[in-house]
Amino acid sequence: MARAFAADGEQLVAIMDEDERAVVAGLCLQVMGLVAPATSTKGESADPFEAIVAGLGDLATDTEDGAGGAEVPDRAFGLDEDRDPALDRLFPTGNREDEQEAAEFRRFTEQGLRQRKHDGLATTVRTLESVEEDRWVLTRGQAPQVLVALTDVRLVMGERLGLRTDEDATRLEELIETLDADDPAVFALGVYDFLTWLQESLTRALTGEDEE
Repeated sequence: MARAFAADGEQLVAIMDEDERAVVAGLCLQVMGLVAPATSTKGESADPFEAIVAGLGDLATDTEDGAGGAEVPDRAFGLDEDRDPALDRLFPTGNREDEQEAAEFRRFTEQGLRQRKHDGLATTVRTLESVEEDRWVLTRGQAPQVLVALTDVRLVMGERLGLRTDEDATRLEELIETLDADDPAVFALGVYDFLTWLQESLTRALTGEDEE
């Protein structure tokens, strides 16, 4: 079972077993593919989180068909034909009133931001792959990159799950309670909550709050 990050001299250490590390590293690798600076060919828009939330689309069933159940926000599923909506969570627009100006802003800034996010995710994967005896060890220099990487993974998962507001979160939590434990939606939300806990524990360890 995972144990929160804690300061150990100049290092920050969390305890995570192999399966937990594999999940976090796998998600980081998928987001790396999403934010990679090199652009992909239009039409090759496979969702890198499809495996994580596979089957979630079936949850938004039509009650008139007798299936019952709550609806999941439509924006949780599918991709815009031109741009993955998750990218707008990772790279917010510079001007919401003028799309042409926003596009110009993206053209000059987004590639650099993509590279920095890609590098942070790569650092996270590299440190996870170098774990010994279940100890995930970060230097204080690596910790900010890992914090951003965990934030980016959570933003993408949040977009896939439709988590934009407190109401969305409450709605999904209520829906989860009606599902079987092996439903992929339960797993996806459990992973999201785990990442939230992990990020918060790293923040506390980095700022010294865990010592209070």
